[in-house]
Amino acid sequence: MTGSRALWTLLWLPWLLQGTGSGGAGVNFRFASYIGDHMVLQKEPAGAVVWGYGEIGGIVIVSLHQAQETLMKKIAYVKEQSGTWIVVLDPMKPGGPYNMTAEHIIKKESYSQTVHDVLFGDVWLCSGQSNMEMSVSQIFNASEEQAKAFAYPFIRILTVGLVKAKEELEDLTSVDLPWALPTPKNLGHGNFTYYSAVCWLFGRYLYDTLKYPIGLVSSSWAGTPIEAWSSWRSLQACGVPKEEKQIPLLSDPTHPPSGPTEHSILWNSMIHPLLNMTLKGVVWYQGENNAYYNTDLYNCTFPALIEDWRQAFHYGSQGQTQRLFPFGFVQEARIKAWFPSNLHVEKLSTTMSKDEDYGFPRIRWHQTADLGSVPNVRMPNTFMAVAMDLCDRDSPFGSIHPRDKQTVAYRLHLGARAVAYGEKMLPFQGPLPETLVLLVDKELLKLEYHQKIQVQKQDDKIYEISCCSDHQCQWIPALMGNSSSKTLFLRVDSCHGTVTALRYAWTTWPCEYKQCPIYNPGSALPAPPFITVI
Repeated sequence: MTGSRALWTLLWLPWLLQGTGSGGAGVNFRFASYIGDHMVLQKEPAGAVVWGYGEIGGIVIVSLHQAQETLMKKIAYVKEQSGTWIVVLDPMKPGGPYNMTAEHIIKKESYSQTVHDVLFGDVWLCSGQSNMEMSVSQIFNASEEQAKAFAYPFIRILTVGLVKAKEELEDLTSVDLPWALPTPKNLGHGNFTYYSAVCWLFGRYLYDTLKYPIGLVSSSWAGTPIEAWSSWRSLQACGVPKEEKQIPLLSDPTHPPSGPTEHSILWNSMIHPLLNMTLKGVVWYQGENNAYYNTDLYNCTFPALIEDWRQAFHYGSQGQTQRLFPFGFVQEARIKAWFPSNLHVEKLSTTMSKDEDYGFPRIRWHQTADLGSVPNVRMPNTFMAVAMDLCDRDSPFGSIHPRDKQTVAYRLHLGARAVAYGEKMLPFQGPLPETLVLLVDKELLKLEYHQKIQVQKQDDKIYEISCCSDHQCQWIPALMGNSSSKTLFLRVDSCHGTVTALRYAWTTWPCEYKQCPIYNPGSALPAPPFITVI
């Protein structure tokens, strides 16, 4: 991330001084828009934040009830500037259901509202673009997946409505699906609507492990770049130009219409209003729209978004959301014969053809802040699901939208179990080489991996070396040779110069469905792509 900690604090200071938004005085008494029946509030050790609007000068008493017993009461005053009130509940063990009542007292008059069937558990926010927005009805075995909904009454789901805003909003102005129990209809309401398949399946896998309530909040919009989800602070910290360039359009006619691209326009309307919510963590699936737009800034804009969201949710929740809450993401999958219809090839490189397009390999690498794996020093407490082996040539929604979201969510949940829940000795990422050594008069390259590897197939194109002679370098294949449990040998004798670098899976479409050559033998996790000097 560019910029110093001092610059980051300077950018944040005006926002912190002015609070988390503005609201009019004299508003009607109510809970915030996303607080409602069937919701999940964050369990211990954090305290769940509850807030809403009231008449200035009034007080609000929030009480939690179960079986006619009052478990706690919290008192808040309506703020003069915003007309809002906010309380932090005592930490609660996972479970429920409870009823939560807010009583507003002003000028000797009393008004009350009650939220029913409230559970305490872990709340995860899911965000991104169309691959996050794809509903359960669009994936493989959709009918079977929807039929399982009734078996998970302790998972609750909410979908934020598609809204744009030029300024930061205090509350959501639209909710597509209020808090609800999962049903076949709620999970498959329509294409790219609700409910997010990745979000739902991720929560379901977590519930199968944790056995306590899970709350899932989906806030995503198809065809959107990371700049739309980023605050002005994080974009400024990365030096993103204020002038917005035209984002290349997909040539695939099956892709849904592109979403809004203006900088911060979805941060303002679909993330900022959620900042008071106490979260366990975030899951992110985005990057396609940055494969040809500010691509080489993504190694800053993505870590900056993570840092900014963490800071904003921590402050917005009165310190209840962890300052470094877990953040998971999906590394981009693959597409076939895809190229932006309004991007000239010669603008990418004077020697690059469409068959040599590296937009997607570059964005995958930048998703890890150019370090290849997570968590890392620039992206602490993060986890990643590699998806480059989940191609779907025949997807009716375009190959950019693979239907195997079950495997994506499963790999994500492994990362969450290891990083967010501290499960030890659980493989959650495929193998990466630790050391590279040239042997036998520089005819063999020995790769030592950090974990056991399973060589599933031989592939004479997926490994490439940079071969340099006469001050010119070119990428040529390195043939796979013998292997052991943690070692792989590559033949590099085709290079009649100096071998300077190695890369793996550095193409848009590196292998067929679950047929990449290198996996972890126990968890069937694919080795992630990498590029490194030798």
